[in-house]
Amino acid sequence: MAEKYLVLIHEPDWTPPEADDGEWAAMGKLHSEFAAAVIAAGAQIVGGEALQPTAAGTRITPARDGSAAVFTDGPFTETKEVISGFYLLEVEGPEQARELAALCPTNGTLELRPLFDMGPS
Repeated sequence: MAEKYLVLIHEPDWTPPEADDGEWAAMGKLHSEFAAAVIAAGAQIVGGEALQPTAAGTRITPARDGSAAVFTDGPFTETKEVISGFYLLEVEGPEQARELAALCPTNGTLELRPLFDMGPS
C-alpha cells in the first residue's frame, strides 16, 4: 500500500515578487526535474504548490476559553526562514520518501512528514 508524505520547503529568504523571469525559469526547470525523478522512481506527486511570501499571510490564534480569535497579518519578523512551498508525495515507504525528498530543489532545508492514514472518509 502506498504511503503519503509531506515535503515542506523551508527557504532562508522567499521574495517571489523580486525574482526575474530568468530566476523563475531556472526554478521551474529544477522543479520539473524533481517531478520527473519522482515519476521515474514509480512514486507520484499528488499535490504541491508554491506559497506567497509571509507578508501575504495571516497568523490565527483560535478562540480559547471564551476569548475571541486573534488575527495577525504578516510578515512575521520572528521567522528566520519561511515555508515557500510543499509537495505531497505518494511513495512505497519511508526509505523512498527520504530518497525522493532529498532531490527537491531548495536553497534552504526540507522537512519530511508522514501523513496519518485516516481511512475512508
